Amino acid sequence: MKNILSVLTLLFLSIGIHAQDISGRWNGTVQISEDKSIEFVFNISTDENGHKTIIDIPSQRVAGLKPQNTSFKDGVLFIDGANLGITYEGTFYEKAQQFKGNFTEGANTLPLNLKQGELKSVVKNNRPQEPVKPYPYNEEEVVFENSEANVSLSGTLTLPRKNKKSPVVILISGSGPQDRDETVANHKPFWILADHLTRQGIAVLRFDDRGVGKSTGNFSEATTADFSTDVLSAVAFLKTRPDIDSNNMGLIGHSEGGIIAPLAANQTKDVSFIVLLASTGIPGSEISLMQSISMRPFPVPNEAAYEEAIRKAIAIAASDKELSVIKSELLEHYNATITPILKPLVGDDEKVSQIINGLIETRTTPWVRYFYNYNPADEIEKLDIPVLSLNGTNDTQVVAEINQKGIKDALIKGKNKDFKVLKLEGLNHFFQESETGKMEEYSTIEQTFSPKALKEISNWILGHIN
Repeated sequence: MKNILSVLTLLFLSIGIHAQDISGRWNGTVQISEDKSIEFVFNISTDENGHKTIIDIPSQRVAGLKPQNTSFKDGVLFIDGANLGITYEGTFYEKAQQFKGNFTEGANTLPLNLKQGELKSVVKNNRPQEPVKPYPYNEEEVVFENSEANVSLSGTLTLPRKNKKSPVVILISGSGPQDRDETVANHKPFWILADHLTRQGIAVLRFDDRGVGKSTGNFSEATTADFSTDVLSAVAFLKTRPDIDSNNMGLIGHSEGGIIAPLAANQTKDVSFIVLLASTGIPGSEISLMQSISMRPFPVPNEAAYEEAIRKAIAIAASDKELSVIKSELLEHYNATITPILKPLVGDDEKVSQIINGLIETRTTPWVRYFYNYNPADEIEKLDIPVLSLNGTNDTQVVAEINQKGIKDALIKGKNKDFKVLKLEGLNHFFQESETGKMEEYSTIEQTFSPKALKEISNWILGHIN
């Protein structure tokens, strides 16, 4: 539940055109604030079918993002990453030999100019928990198929060396296009978690989301339910392995992964336990409302009126009406409620319109509309396997108190006989020891995953292996 950009700024550039071969490595920097920037690398290739782009974000250790389409016409480069929630549009300037344009994520747009060559600087943060080779376990690159969705999923399987057949867990990432390490803010929490568990004798499979890294598929068209079928494909793959104990197979889901895990587990008898990390226990519509308020990047004159406006927008987007009708109703609603707030901040009608249209597109994606109507408590209630649920008290994205109540109430209602629901003091959404828990703090913390949380997870799993 994170964004690459965190502020509302718009800038539009237009000037001359020039045609050239644009194949190669293009890089640039988005300036978020006076002391914060994000570096991008666009690897553009050209063949008989046209242009393709692979995007890397070195400062966040994200690599292999695959936008669905790239075009270059009349000097204008357009990278359509709707499957990733991003776009880039830039105009080529011959004299400067660069593209000048804008990077957009959702409603957020900031200037991004691209030049060929290597990045002059890459942010390097100290990450002391990252494993160093040689590892005391085996590591294997694997590929498995979700044949129903026509998706090929690539990942890493780590295996203890001493076991003939190892118990295993599958790691399920949070919302947004995630690589196998769930890389965020130059941290790789799934790598740290996999390393820790494998050292304890537990095999771990982590994989790139569909459409990310080495995995195929279209991320933008998928819902939480679709991602659960990817997990089930991982389960089926592991059952074919002679070095895996299929009687001791579990799921660990972080954030959205924590609502995918119960959905997947309830569709198979092959999952024997699940671990929920920073998972939600209330309807997606309520989560979205809370985050729209707590993570809002601009002030509003009337908090109650703003909350009601967001609540109504969610209700419109979540309805079962035709998509064209939903978009029309959202436009009318936003023009009446959000435009008066944005106009003094942005000052330009065209820019306000751009933001409103971005909000509409964001709220009407298949994933978002499914999320609004999904209540994870319904699936948690059905679980008849052991459940561990952990939330950090400093989590500002998934508030521990209200979500753990929803999780616990659902487990009790379903008469689950083996569960543990625990709040971990001072930990944020990614289980780092933190001061504020705010998103901007993630990158400044050297710790990737609290040892206390790691121990809690591994000890509980080891206590539930037969």
